[in-house]
Amino acid sequence: MNLETLTTDYPQIQDLITAKPIFWRNPDYSQTADLQFSKADILDATARLEHFAPYLAKVFPETAATNGIIESPLIPLKDMHESWEHQTQQKLAGRLFLKADNQLPISGSIKSRGGIYEVLKFAEEIAISNGRLTNMDNYAKLAFTEFRQLFSKYGVIVASTGNLALSVGIMAATFGFKTTVYMSHDARQWKKDKLRENGVTVKEFNTSFSAIIPKARADAALDPNIHFVDDEGSHDLFLGYAVAAVRLQKQLKEHQIKVDQEHPVIVYLPAGVGGSPSGVTFGLKTILGPHVHTIFCEPTHVPSVTLGMMTKLNNHISVYDIGLDGLTAADGLAVGRPSRLAGKVMRTLLFGSVTFPDEDIYRYVALLQDTQDITVEPSAAAGFTGIAPTINNMPTFNSPNATHIVWATGGSMMPKSEHEANYAKGKQLIDSVFAHA
Repeated sequence: MNLETLTTDYPQIQDLITAKPIFWRNPDYSQTADLQFSKADILDATARLEHFAPYLAKVFPETAATNGIIESPLIPLKDMHESWEHQTQQKLAGRLFLKADNQLPISGSIKSRGGIYEVLKFAEEIAISNGRLTNMDNYAKLAFTEFRQLFSKYGVIVASTGNLALSVGIMAATFGFKTTVYMSHDARQWKKDKLRENGVTVKEFNTSFSAIIPKARADAALDPNIHFVDDEGSHDLFLGYAVAAVRLQKQLKEHQIKVDQEHPVIVYLPAGVGGSPSGVTFGLKTILGPHVHTIFCEPTHVPSVTLGMMTKLNNHISVYDIGLDGLTAADGLAVGRPSRLAGKVMRTLLFGSVTFPDEDIYRYVALLQDTQDITVEPSAAAGFTGIAPTINNMPTFNSPNATHIVWATGGSMMPKSEHEANYAKGKQLIDSVFAHA
């Protein structure tokens, strides 16, 4: 890899090197491509989650109200919309919504989708292969002691900066799996504490997320009874995230939101390793069609998916290769090398991406709290940073018929003291002009 050649071929890399916020439009968007996933895969994952709903309602009482279905609301942001316009000194035509995955039960983040789904599928495979379960059974029986004894013979390992660890760790430990989480230096202490409270073994490493993945993968490979949740390339994680589109389709109808050429829907997704936003994007494009457009939002110091897709090197390049430090307050996005799946599957499905400085997400944390009384963690506010660059570069998206959906990826499990500190920092910044609006 020759950096000089790359910067010549892709001039925006120079902006990435200097941590300058950018808007990158994917030149391969909407081209024809053979994808390794299909609509049938999404529907299969949806059906599996419905099979597990009685079990989830039994072991997680907070899901009983939805009969064991793990889903988040789609929230209109009228007050936030007005404040956004005031802060940015711009007009945002159309409607603004929050897809509140920060409120998802069990682990309080978007990882409740993919992470929990992968553990559920692993448990199902074990129970069926041991002759204890059939697809016609009521899966609530998996909460019985005999199954915990069975699952205790198996293990689950995952490497994570935080939110994936919570979803996989809490779910695996609930089944009775021997559960180990490998965590990088980016992980928040409260997430480590929460895992240990749930009986999960936490191994801490003073290195980046990308560096601990190979260690976790190698350790899992030593025991055939251990399942490794691979955030860099898991198909099950990917499809768990994709199920969100099936649920969102129903919510769009409830809010009388059309999706067609005259009524585009623009969705803003925070991106770290890229697995969860890629899964959601695949689901949206497959279920809702060509007139939903997704924008990935990444910190200026860790634009891993943008860099990988821009250069077409995908997971064969990291932000450290271009001299960035990989440091960000958005812990869930602090991943220097993108997923093996993200770039390949997103090559024709992702509209584009934006990068942002950390100061902006703190402002949006405070603004969302003040206007809508909604608590999110800093990384979950990243979607708001994508709106201004997108409508500035794509005026057709700034129309009265457009719908803008910011995907809030986590925050409800965050300790009050942590949120108060984030909020205070945002309030200190909120009177200043949004530098990159």
